[in-house]
Amino acid sequence: MSKMIKRYEINDNQWEIIKEHLPPEHTGKPGRPLGNDNRTALNGMLWIVRSGAPWRDLPERYGSWSTLYDKFKRWSDLGIFEKIFDFLGIDADIQDLSIDSTSVSVHEHAAGAKKGL
Repeated sequence: MSKMIKRYEINDNQWEIIKEHLPPEHTGKPGRPLGNDNRTALNGMLWIVRSGAPWRDLPERYGSWSTLYDKFKRWSDLGIFEKIFDFLGIDADIQDLSIDSTSVSVHEHAAGAKKGL
């Protein structure tokens, strides 16, 4: 029985697809540990991005917000997220992709609405 996936977290199938594109959890180098395992860290990052909450509001189940932010910054600087997006885009089926006014909203001032009363 697998654990229940919380909101914004990746499932087992998604994890299997991307886990090899993340840096190793244990490099063998001396120094402080890097915090949570990669899956927990990625789920915490997704929680922040999807919820729009500030880093300090990160739920405790993801560990220290400052440690997770440091890992996020490090992965971002290393281009980890771009590599994952590029990999996922290789086999993307965009045949049914469409963007229209039902999925993208524009502020009334940018949409040519009449100004003033």
